This record gives sequence, structure tokens and C-alpha cells, in this order.
Amino acid sequence: MLKKRSKEQFLRAACIGGLILTLTACSTALETNTPESAKEKTAPPVEISFWNPFGGGEGDYVEQLIQSFNSSQKSVFVKQLRLESNEYYVKLSTALSSGKGPDVAVAHVDRISPFIKAKQIMPLDDLANENGFRFDEIENSNVQSVSINGKPYAIPLDTHFHVLYYNKEILKKADLLNEDGTPRLGEASPEGFVQVLTQIQTRVPGVQPFAVNTPYFQEPFLNLYYEAGGDLLTPDISKAAIHNEKALRVLKFYQLLYATRLSDLNDKTPWDSFHNGKAALWFGGVWEAGHHLSEPSLQVGVVPLPPIFGSPVHWGSSHTLVVPSYVNKEKQKAAMAFMKYFSEVGSTLWGQAGHVPANRAVVQSPVYQQMPFRNIFIEAQRYVKFAPKTDKYATIFTTLSEDLQSIVLGGMDPEEGLITLEKKINEILAN
Repeated sequence: MLKKRSKEQFLRAACIGGLILTLTACSTALETNTPESAKEKTAPPVEISFWNPFGGGEGDYVEQLIQSFNSSQKSVFVKQLRLESNEYYVKLSTALSSGKGPDVAVAHVDRISPFIKAKQIMPLDDLANENGFRFDEIENSNVQSVSINGKPYAIPLDTHFHVLYYNKEILKKADLLNEDGTPRLGEASPEGFVQVLTQIQTRVPGVQPFAVNTPYFQEPFLNLYYEAGGDLLTPDISKAAIHNEKALRVLKFYQLLYATRLSDLNDKTPWDSFHNGKAALWFGGVWEAGHHLSEPSLQVGVVPLPPIFGSPVHWGSSHTLVVPSYVNKEKQKAAMAFMKYFSEVGSTLWGQAGHVPANRAVVQSPVYQQMPFRNIFIEAQRYVKFAPKTDKYATIFTTLSEDLQSIVLGGMDPEEGLITLEKKINEILAN
């Protein structure tokens, strides 16, 4: 305080005494001596628009993350727009085509190929290098999933997939719970799994042994089809590869479960059936962990999907962040600052939602590893199979979903259904 006061007195004396400094010079001197940091504080932040489809618990985590980023610095301000998941990609595609929309956006890894082909999103290698983001800190499988010709077009945030949730109370009644709280799932085969479900059905009547996600049947189908070593497309992505004995075995397996009432074909909300204690087993997403584990009355355990069809390989996807090609240089830099923060800092919070962060340091941190069941999630993540890299995957996936519904709900013969499905996929690839 004394040093500051004496400086001000000296400046006043200099002006009054008619020294070299005039009033204007005094003013200039004071401005010149203003710290650069003070000048920077007056500069308005660069505002960027962030689009995402996250609702519910995921949306709450993203809200916290954005608030944390905006509070951590004064250079960039993120304003988010949440869109309903069922309309998100339609609106995002329109925005990218028109050149008016977000400055940074969420995109699932299996949705980015059309945007890359149309040059609607930019490669991020140069922007990352200029702003201190390192792709070698991201899990290699995630980096490869977003890269075309060696260039990454997105920053992977996570890997998400399914695990087996089980109701400990029901399994204990069925004499299928070990002393350590793990399930006894019998022989790792379709026949062995059916035996376990039959034991539940016999010893605990009134509950569904295995809730299957029939409303979105493509998910449980792909899990077991990938376990069996199946592929949707040929290695060169030119033809369908779905009409085979592996796919047929998986479909017949599920049909058997429905026919013997080990699974309820008419259950429209199987995730709720499990959460409400009305089903013993459930193939649910890792993002459901917080929901199921936070219910005090529900004694839940989690293990990786059992290798019923021979291998631990299963379906998985990833949320990523992309930057549209129309974004100017100033906002590109701001977007990278936010994406870097999301990956390196916010991923710890994002991991609480159940996803396995793509940032290797976050996954290895004590904070993440001490969360319940994360060691199981990390192990299961190693066996995830991402979608084939084709800009037609969204159309293929829609066709797959619709035709599988025709087989399991419409009563179509599985063999005929697969022949029809393969023909449709080939037509999509040919156009």
C-alpha cells in the first residue's frame, strides 16, 4: 500500500511541477504501466456453441463439466444446446450441410464417416498440435476408430458397451450366487446359459430369468454375434456378411429363450424390469451403472458379458467431439481448448456416468479406478468391436434394426430373414 501511494504522489508531482511529462503524458504513462494481465481481463471471451444429445444423468454430468470449464478460465465461454437424441443427427446433418450450426459437437464414432466423406468436419491433427493436445494420450483403439488415412477427425471421449448386471437376491434364492457375491453362470455356452436360466425359472418363479432388450434387439444380437466371430460386412467393406451359420445360431438361441419364457418377448421396458427387481439378469450399458447401483433396495452385481458363443468380443461405441469445417480459426482454437479440457480434466467426471474414458491417464488415475466396478469395465473395454468404417453405416444399422424386429417380433423365419437382410445391405452398399 505504501509503495503504491508513493508512486502516485510522484506522478502527480511530476505533472504539477511542469516537468517533461504533460497531463497527456501522465495519462499515457499510467496506461503504459498497466499490467498486461489486467488488459486481458477486459477482453470478452470467445463464445462457442456446443451441441450434444445428452439427457438424464449424462446431461447432468455434461452440465457440470461445462460450468467447470467456463469457471476455470476467461478466454472461452461454452454455450450448450441439448437436442433430443432421436432428432439429433438429422439436425446436426442439416447444420453441417448449411454451414450454420455448432462450433463443436458430439458425434458417435459410427456416425462420423459421412461427415468426413462430405468434408463437413475437419481433421484435428494440426489443430491439436498447435494447442497442446496429444492424441498419443488417448487409447489407441479409440484413435484408430476416428482416423482416416492416418488423420484423426474427432477426439474420442470414451468407450461404452454392455455388461451383465445381476440381481444378487434372486441368484441367491436360485443357489447361483458364490460366497464373494459373484454369479455362478455355468458352462460358457448357449446350453450352459440356458441351464442357468432354467434353474432361476424353477427356483424363483414369478421373475424373468433374463431380460432381453427386445425393443432394441440389434444390441443383444450384435453382442452375441460378435462373440461368435461374426461380422456385418466383408473385410473390404464391399459386401454384407450377415447371412451365415453364426447369425442363425444366435437368432435361434434368442427364439428359444422367448419360446420357453426364459425371456419375455413382450417386455417393452426390460431395463425397468431389471431395475424394479423383476428380472434376474440384464445385458445393460455401462452408462446405467449409476442408476442401478444407486438404488438401495436393489442388490446389484456387475460382470463382463459371459462368452456364451465362444469369445469375449462384443458390441461397443464411443462418444467423440468434432469441429465443423466452417468454423473460423479463432473459434477452432477455442473449441480445442474446450475439447482438451473435456478429455484431460472433465473425463474424470464423465467416468462417473459409467463410460470408460478414452484418456489413458484418467483411466489409470486412483480417482477413476476406485469407482465401483471400474476394474471390470476396463477389462471389458479391451474386447469392444466398433462398427465398420463406412459412410453408409447409419443406413445399414437402421435396416439391421428393422429386419431383426421382423424376425423376433414378426415371426419371420430366421433363415429367410437373414437372406432378405443381406440383400438389403448389399443394395445399400451398391448405391
